[in-house]
Amino acid sequence: MSKLVLIDGNSIAYRAFYALPLLTNEKGIFTNAIYGFAMMINNVIENEKPDHLLVAFDAGKTTFRHKTFTEYKGGRQKTPSELSEQFPFIRELLNVYDIPQYELSNYEADDIIGTLAKKAEREDMETIIITGDRDLTQLASDKITVYITKKGITEMEKNTPDTLQEKYGLTPAQIVDMKGLMGDSSDNIPGIPGVGEKTALKLLHEYGGTVESVLDHADEISGKKLKEKVIDNKEMAILSKELATINTDSPIETSLADTKYAGFQTEKVVPFLKEMDFKSILKNLDTEENVQVELEEVEIETITSFTEDHYADKTAIYIELENENYHTAGFVGFAVHSSKGTFFFNEETAKSSETFKNWLSDEKYKKIVYDAKKTKVAASRLGILSEGLTFDIMLASYLLNPSETIDDFASVVTRHDYTRVQTDEAVYGKGAKRSIPDEDVVAKHLAYKAVATFELENPLTRELESNEQLELMNELELPLSIVLADMEMQGVRVDTNRLLEMKSELAERIATLEKSIHALAGYEFNINSPKQLGVVLFEKLNLPVIKKTKTGYSTAADVLEALSGQHDIINEILVYRQLGKIQSTYIEGLLKVTDKETHKVHTRFNQTLAQTGRLSSVDPNLQNIPIRLEEGRKIRQAFVPSEEGWKIFSADYSQVELRVLAHISHDENLIYAFQHDYDIHTKTAMDVFHVSEGEVDSLMRRQAKAVNFGIVYGISDYGLSQNLGITRKEAKDFIDRYFESYPEVQEYMHSIVRFAKEKGYVETILHRRRYIPEITSRNFNVRSFAERTAMNTPIQGSAADIIKKAMILMQERLEKEKLEARLLLQVHDELIFEAPEHEIERLEKIVPDVMENAAELDVPLKVDTAFGNTWYDAK
Repeated sequence: MSKLVLIDGNSIAYRAFYALPLLTNEKGIFTNAIYGFAMMINNVIENEKPDHLLVAFDAGKTTFRHKTFTEYKGGRQKTPSELSEQFPFIRELLNVYDIPQYELSNYEADDIIGTLAKKAEREDMETIIITGDRDLTQLASDKITVYITKKGITEMEKNTPDTLQEKYGLTPAQIVDMKGLMGDSSDNIPGIPGVGEKTALKLLHEYGGTVESVLDHADEISGKKLKEKVIDNKEMAILSKELATINTDSPIETSLADTKYAGFQTEKVVPFLKEMDFKSILKNLDTEENVQVELEEVEIETITSFTEDHYADKTAIYIELENENYHTAGFVGFAVHSSKGTFFFNEETAKSSETFKNWLSDEKYKKIVYDAKKTKVAASRLGILSEGLTFDIMLASYLLNPSETIDDFASVVTRHDYTRVQTDEAVYGKGAKRSIPDEDVVAKHLAYKAVATFELENPLTRELESNEQLELMNELELPLSIVLADMEMQGVRVDTNRLLEMKSELAERIATLEKSIHALAGYEFNINSPKQLGVVLFEKLNLPVIKKTKTGYSTAADVLEALSGQHDIINEILVYRQLGKIQSTYIEGLLKVTDKETHKVHTRFNQTLAQTGRLSSVDPNLQNIPIRLEEGRKIRQAFVPSEEGWKIFSADYSQVELRVLAHISHDENLIYAFQHDYDIHTKTAMDVFHVSEGEVDSLMRRQAKAVNFGIVYGISDYGLSQNLGITRKEAKDFIDRYFESYPEVQEYMHSIVRFAKEKGYVETILHRRRYIPEITSRNFNVRSFAERTAMNTPIQGSAADIIKKAMILMQERLEKEKLEARLLLQVHDELIFEAPEHEIERLEKIVPDVMENAAELDVPLKVDTAFGNTWYDAK
């Protein structure tokens, strides 16, 4: 028997749009409705296997029903532009799938579907209707099944005459009678006021089963109010039934023969899916194209000896470890792939093979890797140098689109169409169930990783070249990964005795604060309990309630800060919380991760997390040590040199982001200020307040500083008013005067937003990109955030590029000068070294020279240096 599938195009598009988050592709096109529609189409083709298929659309806002009732579908909200702009792409989706589509002026998609479904029924065809609209259940019959989308577009409710009888006690034909009585708010069908589904069903069951029979028995209806409503709205009930009735004899010009469907052609579908960035659909699509992008089955040879026969001019190498902490994790295995074949071997073979060690340390042999830093650190743990790491597919993928999260190897390669590689979770399990499977399973998993690494070098290189990012990869990110590997392996020495002292000191301070808070409250309570604290603040002390949660009063940090100054207890609680975090997160946290033998911590720097290009660190995070409180700053006392007679040396870029702003905005006044070595905040105060340098007081400078740094982040008048404790009008006047003084800065802000809207991305001086599809959002808050991101990213990202370049040049200079000094940490705009005391004087010359010449800007870069016995002292 032939099978016809009829799809309600508008209904499914709306369901998909509202069921899925607001997705975009790399070009900034909204794609959530297109994606949902594509998922539904693939499900239909796979599960229903129709030989006839058609998608029906509404032709316009006006139909024949409007002649009967002008308010039909009135009051509907305007279609969001984020959805309406997706309809042309949904049409294109159907075109590439060779799926017939049809619309008819003056009629709705329902009428097209109803007419075709009844034609098919007469010709003994099975028909499936897919919609989000329950009105179409009136078409159900022995030959017609109506599927209603429940959750999004994947889960559907099956409607047949039997299911409708079970649910409502009605036949499909009686659905319009129910609608006639109860109306339909979504279509603005009025029905009888006050009659809902339950009452409508009761009336139909008691009085003949149709609107007409209910109206004929109106005088018999029990309940005075209901009786009056039915009698007073007879005409409206008849009209509503008419409006709800699908026209199954519409004058359509398409026939059942026109709905024949023979399937789609891969070469037409795949380019569209790629353009939309629908990688998960591509992955699951059973097409020739998918076979092509899948890695071919590879012959894997497990070896016990790595010989010169395995050498090749270009080889991919993959080292697998048991967990993310590659400084301590056990080895799972090694895989290499080249023109010589695909080979798997274990840790013992790697450590015992001099040939492998020689090959890996020989830079003339080109090695392609996933995560060069991890590879270098892991190899070093085996006593093997790794040289000649010439391409890193993880870094390349990050540069091409830093907004895509890198979870594991598979998350990277699948976005570039390599689909055979499984996720690590699928192979090893998750959490407590994680385990290493048999060697043949591991060998296959690693082999595919090595092959994908090898195969991706060329296409990723082409994409980087197209984006003018190959130099960024080869001259910055890849060399930096090697520098970071050395820093991580070196580690930083921690004075655990000092940490223990601080722990004791903090415990005393926290205990004192606890007593003070209890005294101010008038009784003892658990300060760490939001519920108990809420009672103290808002019931006992009667402080104004700022915010409530499902469980009671909110005592979040922003709430307490809003209450600051209204009672002495508030500041005490804020400090108590800060000290508690310092104690648990930083002091106790550092003690946990400090190596018991070397007394060092080996933080891991993440190169592929921040979309701006900034580095972050984990295990431990040394970039977020709180320094607003003296107790937080003192944590730096625990970081000491690893050698006797050595010092900690610090070098910090001065106002690097403002200098970058001067360069990229070409603002003459800002450039002049930096070229003449003004204190930039004093100079801004002079310009904004129209005073001389000597007339700038501390308040003026503080306000100017807030604006200078606020401008970098696209601050609003509201944000500035909150920072400075002034009115929004005063803040707006301040910002206006700033832009009068620095007009090219304002023009930069406007021009970079225009660029982002046109291109869909912004970029740094070195062409690091950040895609910002939300820049065209109709939602004001979303768009405003995107505009601020567009303003800030080139500034913050260029500053990140500059310090990264400085790190590479600094490592080269230390080696060239044959100094013992070591680069230990990068924290925002600061580099931390350890060095013998006799090298400090040379570092004070060399480090600023290197860092200040790391980039050529229109303004000079400036570096401040300091040294001491601890990191705390080197400030």
